[in-house]
Amino acid sequence: MNHTAAVAAHRFGLAEPTLVAVPGDPQAWLLAQIGPADAARGEGLLTTDQAVAHVAAEAENRRLAKNPPPGMTAEQVLASHYREVIAADVRSRFNTAAQTQRPFAERLTWFWANHFTVSLAKGSVRGLVGAFERDAIRPHIAGSFEQMLVAATTHPAMLRYLDNNQSAGPNSPLAQRVARRAQNLNADMQVPRRSLGLNENLAREVLELHTLGAVNGRADQTGGYRQADVTAFAAVLTGWRVGQQQTDALSRFDPAWHEPGRKTVLGKTYEAGPDALRAVLHDLAEHPATARFIATKLARHFIADEPPPAVVERLSAAYLRSRGQLGEVYRELIRSPEAWAAQAVKLKTPEEFVVSTVRVLGLGTRADGRATDRTTDRTSMPLLNNASGAINTLGQRPQGAPSPAGWSDKADDWLGPEAVWQRMEWATRVADRVGHVVDARALAAASLGPQLSEATRLQIERAADGPQALALLLMSPEFQRR
Repeated sequence: MNHTAAVAAHRFGLAEPTLVAVPGDPQAWLLAQIGPADAARGEGLLTTDQAVAHVAAEAENRRLAKNPPPGMTAEQVLASHYREVIAADVRSRFNTAAQTQRPFAERLTWFWANHFTVSLAKGSVRGLVGAFERDAIRPHIAGSFEQMLVAATTHPAMLRYLDNNQSAGPNSPLAQRVARRAQNLNADMQVPRRSLGLNENLAREVLELHTLGAVNGRADQTGGYRQADVTAFAAVLTGWRVGQQQTDALSRFDPAWHEPGRKTVLGKTYEAGPDALRAVLHDLAEHPATARFIATKLARHFIADEPPPAVVERLSAAYLRSRGQLGEVYRELIRSPEAWAAQAVKLKTPEEFVVSTVRVLGLGTRADGRATDRTTDRTSMPLLNNASGAINTLGQRPQGAPSPAGWSDKADDWLGPEAVWQRMEWATRVADRVGHVVDARALAAASLGPQLSEATRLQIERAADGPQALALLLMSPEFQRR
């Protein structure tokens, strides 16, 4: 078997216990996976409607937090409101990746969920991150980029995460009412005024992180947008918000908050009202800078931290030619010779490392998060049941990207001494649990195929025992990279 099967399984997929899982034509195997992502697996998963209603109930929990029940702190009251929802979401993402027969589609889901990051690092989206991935990302990974852009931008999780709920036009009906009320107040009455104004967070991140991109932090070097464009786009976005009560939790456009009048973004003028947002997003999706930005990120994720310029050009051209049809961009990526280079240079993130370990060991998980006993005994269950804890320990908190830019896709950001030591510690614990029932020597040959170097094969062959052999396999350059 040549190296292309290993590339398909590890670089495009999430690893397989044997390359026999990849048929004779690895490219055809990948092409057949292009389409909407698998439905998320698991129990206790909320739809977006249910998740938003759940978040809206936070007001009651905040009231309880002021007078918590005996034995509970205020923070415990609030955390308990979301604990089961978040746990179900995290477990579902892991289980879906561990079990999927379409690993390329699942990797694309991860890529786009990171591109359109919403994160528990901000408390306002607790309970919404999983629903965002299931409803805004999974159905759209192989459709048009514009469809996914609209779904992500207008999803309640994104509106809350990037503070559009707090954004009001300075001349909006709501701002005018507040101003009139303030004028009518007696001058010596100490009545606090409600602070209203534009919030530019969502507008800025859609331009810089989701569409046009920026070079060295300077937006005007890429998409040609300036601060005035950010401000105007923020005005377009006013009124797009999530209701605060369970009864109106999904109200999307509130004209009372919307800035009246025309807005000019990137030299084009848009009328006031809810239709303007879709029009702006359409124009951003078709912008050449967006094509190049998306092409660069895809090439970086699948090929190299410094993506080959020729690949970026071809992917960008495919994007523009198809008017943002992502399936066509993936087909161009799969056809690119550079993507099939034998040497693996991309480093697995902690999540990729844990999931690929589970897949290669053939463990799998059920929807309840418990391990199946296919190749191991029950001593493996504690490790697998705490997969999210392992990923967190390795430095990648599930649902918790540190900023709207998402998790880094470059090796240097995951290769610090502490990070490498944590990987070694976890690999050793896994090996101690299951190494006595796994033939690491056979597994290395079956899962890595021609990618397995002679030096690594000899190290595994000469290991003192099964656990040491498995630890060497998991920490080998061939397994750590893809």
